[in-house]
Amino acid sequence: MEIILKYFPGLSEKQIELFGKLQPLYAEWNAQINVISRKDFAEFYERHVLHSLGIAKFTRFTKGSRILDVGTGGGFPGIPLAIMFPDVQFHLVDSIGKKIKVVKNVAEALGLENLTAEQVRAEQLRDKYDFVVSRAVTRLPEFVQWINFNISKKQINPLPNGILYLKGGDLKEELKPFGKRVYVQDLSAYFNEPFFETKKVVHLPL
Repeated sequence: MEIILKYFPGLSEKQIELFGKLQPLYAEWNAQINVISRKDFAEFYERHVLHSLGIAKFTRFTKGSRILDVGTGGGFPGIPLAIMFPDVQFHLVDSIGKKIKVVKNVAEALGLENLTAEQVRAEQLRDKYDFVVSRAVTRLPEFVQWINFNISKKQINPLPNGILYLKGGDLKEELKPFGKRVYVQDLSAYFNEPFFETKKVVHLPL
């Protein structure tokens, strides 16, 4: 938990309380349904919560924004972002029912009223959102095909509507089809732990 306060010292008491509840909640659920690898769990706040909040370092969502988290797994990046932005609506989707069960139960335990979760494939969704966020569920060209129709034309954020994608490694080839439209931010500019040396947030306006 200290690592969250290190990089986000201005959190409210409520936010600190909710972030503090995350690890025990996930420990309880992970014992029943394995949504976080055992070797990663010791670094839960760094590798899951703080990694998700890389998006919150990159941009701040305007009140009333609608965010879709595709392939959310156990609720990342959506749940940490929903705690960080209580005035923003989040919809978390995954095709695997047991993962969505965990998301719904964690969100309910935290009392997150700005978050909904659904077992559905991204391609089946018809609603519009300001941003689609995700933690590297597939290569970006394929991902764009899934969610191309879900980006709202109406702009309410300083950052152009589109995808905010958390991914690691060398992305040159993968991002070639998008040319100069795409922007890549190294998370090592925000977080100094070795884990973030190769991690990035990719912004693709759509």
